[in-house]
Amino acid sequence: MGQQRITRAECAHVAALARLELTDEELERFAAQLDELLDHVAEVEALDVEGLAPTMHALPIANVLRPDVPGEVLDRDEVMAAAPLAEDGQFRVPPVLGEAP
Repeated sequence: MGQQRITRAECAHVAALARLELTDEELERFAAQLDELLDHVAEVEALDVEGLAPTMHALPIANVLRPDVPGEVLDRDEVMAAAPLAEDGQFRVPPVLGEAP
């Protein structure tokens, strides 16, 4: 490991921005871990990638989706009758993320 890139004070600053309460021991450990991470990033940046094609995935992949063919549909009234809560032809769900009911 070369010169330290992340100081304990910088780690504390980032923790404060993220609203994290870290002990002194955690600050020391995380500063060292972040510093190691930056060393690895520097190693990757130093690689000669001239002439290499971009790689989106490490392994070749292919879609395995079925054809989009219309099939049998469910009866809307039957589905709504089976719903725990329904309102005006739609499913009624509990409020999400503080929305008013």
